[in-house]
Amino acid sequence: MTGPTRRGRPRSGDTSDRRTAILDAARSQFAARGFAGTSMRSIATQAGVDVSLISHYFGGKDALLVATMQLPVDPVEKISDVITGGTDGLAERLLRTFLDAWDPHREVFSTLIRTTLGSGDPHAPLLQVARNILIVNVASILEGDDRDLRATLVASELIGMAAVRYVMKLEPLASAGPDDIVRLYAPGIQRLIDGSVPLT
Repeated sequence: MTGPTRRGRPRSGDTSDRRTAILDAARSQFAARGFAGTSMRSIATQAGVDVSLISHYFGGKDALLVATMQLPVDPVEKISDVITGGTDGLAERLLRTFLDAWDPHREVFSTLIRTTLGSGDPHAPLLQVARNILIVNVASILEGDDRDLRATLVASELIGMAAVRYVMKLEPLASAGPDDIVRLYAPGIQRLIDGSVPLT
C-alpha cells in the first residue's frame, strides 16, 4: 500500500530513494500506458510523492521519460538546441547532433535500437522518444498540412541510418566520417523538412 504523500523538497537522505521511486513508477507506467496515457500525477501517486517533486527533480514529462532510459546523452536538450535554429539547415544540424551523440556510444545505441526493433512493443522507450520528443519538436516548426507525416519521415531517416550504421554495421556507412554522411544525406532530409519533395 502506498504511504502518505510527502510534500515539498526531501531531506538529503531521502533524495536517492525518492528519485528511484519516481523513476520506477514512471518506467512501469510508460511501459504499460505509453507517454500520452501517463500523467505526472499518476506517477507521483504510485511513487508516493507530491507531483511538484517530480518537476523539481526532472522537469517535464519528456525529461522524465529520458531519465528512465539512463541514456549517456540527453536528447531533450540536444533536440531543443537544434530546433531553436529553425528550419534552415535543420537537416544538417540534426544529423551532426545525432552523430556526435551516438558515435561515442555506439554499443549503447545499437543495443537500444536492436531491442526496440525486435520487441514489437508500441510503447518501447526509443519509440516514445521518437514519437513524443523528436517528431513533435520537428513538426512544431514545419509548415503545411502534411507536417506530421514529414516529421515522422525525418525521424525514420535518422533511425534508419542509425540502424544500418550501428546495428547492421553495413560498410561503408559503418565507418564513414560524419562529414561525408552529412554531405550526402542531409539534402534529402532537408527536402522533407522544406516540403519540397517532388511528386514525380
